[in-house]
Amino acid sequence: MESMLPLILAALGGYLLGCVPFAVITSKLFGLADPRTVGSGNPGATNVLRSGNKLAAIITLVGDAAKGTLAMLIARQVGAGETAIALAGIAAFIGHVFPFTLGFKGGKGVATALGVMLGFSAVYAGVMALIWLGVAAATRYSSLAALVAALTAPVVAWQMLNAPTITASMLVMAVILVLRHRSNISNLLAGTESRIGSKKKD
Repeated sequence: MESMLPLILAALGGYLLGCVPFAVITSKLFGLADPRTVGSGNPGATNVLRSGNKLAAIITLVGDAAKGTLAMLIARQVGAGETAIALAGIAAFIGHVFPFTLGFKGGKGVATALGVMLGFSAVYAGVMALIWLGVAAATRYSSLAALVAALTAPVVAWQMLNAPTITASMLVMAVILVLRHRSNISNLLAGTESRIGSKKKD
C-alpha cells in the first residue's frame, strides 16, 4: 500500500500539468480565433483544425497528449509506485477536462487520454490510436471515433496488459469521456454532428 503523500503529490502535479490549455495558447500564437468560439466550443485540437490551420492543430494534439505522458514520466522518475503513476495520468486527464485555468470548462480529453495510454504502454496506445483512426477515417466523425475508442479502451487494456490498475484507470477515463460527449451523441443520433474537416454552421 502506497503512502498518501506520494499519491497526493502525483494527483496535484498531474492536475496542474493537465490544466495547461494548449488549444488556447497555440491559437493565440498562430493568430487564430479562440477555439472556444469555433465549432463545438471545445478547447481542443478538433476545433483548432476547424480554424483551417493544420500545423496549429497538430501542435495542440501533441501538447494535449504530452500532458498525460509527461505527468506519468515525472512520477515514475521520482520513484513513485504504480498506483501513484496511474493517478498522475488520470489527474492530468481530469485537469485537461476540468482546468481551473479555463473556469473548469476544458477539452473532452481524447488526446490526453491517449497520452496516458502511452504512459502505460506504447503498444497499447498504438492499438487504441489505430482504432480511433480507423473509425475516424471510415466515418469522418471525430466524436464517434472517440466514443468507440473510449468504450473499447478498458477491454483492450485488460486483454493486452492484464493489469487491474491500468484497466481501472481506463474505465474511469472512459466514463468521463462518454459523459463529455453527451451533446455529440445527441448530434450523431440526430444526424447533425460536424464531420472532420468541416466548419460547423451557425
